[in-house]
Amino acid sequence: MKLVLIGIPGAGKSTQGNLLSKQLNVPYLSTGHIFRNIAKDKTDIGRYVKETMSAGHLIPDERTVPIVEDYLSRKEYQKGYILDGFPRTLLQAKKFKNGVDKVIYLNLTDKEALWRIAYRNDEMRDDQTVTAMKKRIDIFHSVTRPVIDFYDKKGILATIDGTKSIKEVNKEILKNLGKQMIKNQLAAWEQKKKILIVMTGLPGSGKSEAAEFFKKKKIPIIHFGKAINDHVDRKGLEHTEQVHSQMRMEIRQKHGMQAMAVLNESNIKKAFKDSSIAVVDDLMSFEEYEYLTQTLRNIRVVILALWAPKELRYRRINKREYRGKLGGKDRDLNEIIAANKGPTFAYADYMLVNDESIEDLRSKLEFIYREVYFS
Repeated sequence: MKLVLIGIPGAGKSTQGNLLSKQLNVPYLSTGHIFRNIAKDKTDIGRYVKETMSAGHLIPDERTVPIVEDYLSRKEYQKGYILDGFPRTLLQAKKFKNGVDKVIYLNLTDKEALWRIAYRNDEMRDDQTVTAMKKRIDIFHSVTRPVIDFYDKKGILATIDGTKSIKEVNKEILKNLGKQMIKNQLAAWEQKKKILIVMTGLPGSGKSEAAEFFKKKKIPIIHFGKAINDHVDRKGLEHTEQVHSQMRMEIRQKHGMQAMAVLNESNIKKAFKDSSIAVVDDLMSFEEYEYLTQTLRNIRVVILALWAPKELRYRRINKREYRGKLGGKDRDLNEIIAANKGPTFAYADYMLVNDESIEDLRSKLEFIYREVYFS
């Protein structure tokens, strides 16, 4: 299912886009999302997009269309997508050849749109002042409205009353798509494959921040190291590598190198009762990975490795209030060699370099999440 959402600012495109993404099991993305990700690519197109955006210029129509089409050729969008912010001009609509199935026009008056934006509870962006919004609405009417007429003549336009509640608007969209909600599930959709993302990385690489990213998406997190941390806290010991190494040895003498996977197997299975995707933080040994793939036969196990330069990792660790001494060369070597974490890096499905800002980390995680979930 390939959908395009059109409407003036404030019409509710992002709200419906995110809702439909979960219902239809296809990714929702805006033109801004596309260009921000392309700008990170070390390619000619990536450099062109970055330089153009940095200079404050709009990317010309003749360049925008092939760039968007090339981006949508990635495997995570082969089953479909929900596109917001493109096509924006009639020329873009005429040149776009990606096979749009339906265009949803969320119809809203200018007055209602301005009222919504003025009284939003969240923080307003710089481009969301009333004056700026009036300008964006004027541009929509002069530039984008011909796009609506274009798709209407093609017979794939569905006009939805955007003044209704979120639930009512969503219901009308699904009705136009020939789908209905039954017990909070789409009658025509069923999640067929469960996915377990197992994160690995040396201390300070950003696993905790990554876990928070997934947690905000309401994805259950299973912390492999929690048992050791809790045990150290209960005994009132200091979180040092010597203490943690001793704890790991004791547990592995009893359960083998796959110890944390064995001890958390029931937690993982419990997580999948209410979710089609779950995340493990922190995969330690390669034996743990093998145990998971052999035990969870009907679940796709994906390794996500996080990496950062050791000097940066050590600085991050030193700033911690909790487990601030649990890092350094000895810790690294023990995890790589003694704990057999090294092979998990070599065998990783995704390698995320976390050497910039938290926003950059979240952006990279979002890209990986989309590719894993929608592939």
